[in-house]
Amino acid sequence: MRAAYKVSAPKRPVNLSLNEDLIAQARGLTNNLSEVVESLLADFLLQERARRDAEATALKDAVQTWNAFADKHGSFADEHSTL
Repeated sequence: MRAAYKVSAPKRPVNLSLNEDLIAQARGLTNNLSEVVESLLADFLLQERARRDAEATALKDAVQTWNAFADKHGSFADEHSTL
């Protein structure tokens, strides 16, 4: 699977505020917390981009459906507008 980010990009330190107990438990399960967080963040990016793409597609489909309906039946507002 192709990575959603440039894997060869340099790493840099960042400041995060995380729950102390959560960090303690995670450190008990891994020696490389940075790698785990990076992996989880990459997964989040893939999922969020997919969700946003799906939402954009659904909105585009809704607009096309609405426009097709308006082309066939006209606009409700056209019959009742006082302008």
